[in-house]
Amino acid sequence: MRTGWTLGVAVPAAVAVVVAVAGQGPDPAPGGDTIRAADLQADVGFLAGDHMQGRLTGTPGNRQAAEFIASRFDRLGLSGVGTNGSYFQSFDLMTTSLGDDNRLEVTGVPTTDVVFGSAYYPDQTSASGTAGGEVVFVGFGISAAALDHDDYQSSSALDGKVALILNHEPGEFDADSPFDGEIASEHSRPVRKVLAAQEAGATAVLIAPDLHNHAGRRGTTRPLRSVWPDRPRRPSGYQVAGWTKRVRIPVAQISGDLAEQIMDNAGLKIRELATRAERPGGIEAVPLPGQRVELTTSVRRRLQPNRNVVGLIEGADPDLRDEWVLVTAHYDHEGADGLRVFNGADDNASGVAGLIEIAEAYHEAGLAGIRPRRSILLAAWNSEEQGLLGAWSYTDDPVHPLERTVAVLNMDMIGRNEEVPAGAGARFKGLTAQTAESNRNAVNILGYSHSSDLKRAAERANRVTGLRLRFRYDDNASNLLRRSDHWPFLYRGVPALFIHTGLHPDYHTERDRPDTVNYEKMARVVQMVHQLSWNLAQSPDRPMYLSR
Repeated sequence: MRTGWTLGVAVPAAVAVVVAVAGQGPDPAPGGDTIRAADLQADVGFLAGDHMQGRLTGTPGNRQAAEFIASRFDRLGLSGVGTNGSYFQSFDLMTTSLGDDNRLEVTGVPTTDVVFGSAYYPDQTSASGTAGGEVVFVGFGISAAALDHDDYQSSSALDGKVALILNHEPGEFDADSPFDGEIASEHSRPVRKVLAAQEAGATAVLIAPDLHNHAGRRGTTRPLRSVWPDRPRRPSGYQVAGWTKRVRIPVAQISGDLAEQIMDNAGLKIRELATRAERPGGIEAVPLPGQRVELTTSVRRRLQPNRNVVGLIEGADPDLRDEWVLVTAHYDHEGADGLRVFNGADDNASGVAGLIEIAEAYHEAGLAGIRPRRSILLAAWNSEEQGLLGAWSYTDDPVHPLERTVAVLNMDMIGRNEEVPAGAGARFKGLTAQTAESNRNAVNILGYSHSSDLKRAAERANRVTGLRLRFRYDDNASNLLRRSDHWPFLYRGVPALFIHTGLHPDYHTERDRPDTVNYEKMARVVQMVHQLSWNLAQSPDRPMYLSR
């Protein structure tokens, strides 16, 4: 993105605007004065009321929230661009449960050492079926062209074979690792590894603990009952159906002891091979002589229909309207547990209320004959709390090509002041102790390290609102950069910012109620995001994406 932004149209006197702070700044975006604290309070009060029961995925409250957002989009004149021209983008989630027929036979390993539950169990990504073959070690099982790392360099090494891969990724504890430093990268996600092995010709996959990085881990990476609990989880263990449905082969997690026995029987040492797998660029496949397995997995898959809510403000410029700016927030939360209701006022009724107010601002400008040059999609994602599943599903099957998506502005928890008590524990890992008062005018902006253009654009838009923008958490042990719905877009190379006023002790508790939100500050945050979206829609230039 370049300097010298242009608005392209004049703002008539009939459209009032927010008051700019002292100092030279951009012309305020038209319609911004309609973003009011009282309106935000009303919408947060409805979305986070007890009657919505926390808006958990798959519940009546969640469905009611989606219908409410769609009705507001309709009333404000947005175009339905979802499934069949509606305001809903339909997608599927998947839940899995353990079947009865799960078996593993390993050449040279006594059956008494191959015990279901302690030595192996099906991975949650696994298909049901029986497959076998000779075993081939393929390191961490990662194919990441952007990082010049490929554990599948031998073109035919896995054809008809069983892939033995390590959990996690190279340089797991190395702050300078190309795999996002000390924070596990997307490349370590098991389903990505399985799909890569399947593409390379594997008939089945065994996933073993990386013993060289986790000394003493003799069993499976996670206990059986944490993966396949006796009772259904609350909430359900959803997966992105679009990913898991593509897995057609059996997949099992195996213990460190079993992986070591397989290697020993082949005359090899697992720690030596694992050390080789740490090398930059990946590893050549290593056949394990004389080692063959037969794996049967039984996993019941069940699809769960789901939906995002999407509405479009169509751009006015015939040369730019096919480029979209996305403004987003998630509408789901943690539900209820008996008499405890996790209302999710800040997380994230605040962001959804901001989304609706931005829709109203563009609607009011449209009534005065003013439209943005680029199109703007307002998207309310579902199932963020389950693992960003609505946003991941959108990036897998977008309603508009990602290469024509200019930027994503994601609002999540924009209604409070960041507050980190001293000794706050794991919930605030990597965050320094700070008071709410010290952050009363502050808002965190994340994603800045992937686009200096977007960082400058946010700073310019803020000249209208005068907030304290804090760029500090992109590389932090809290992993905040990947904990909201902008992340799937960053992963796909789309410039994106996460607008976030910060964590606080009420986060993910029943205390996150509408009466705890600072609506005056929230209105200014929403005005800043509206201004930024307008500037991005008007500029002749697009922000550049930077790999880290």
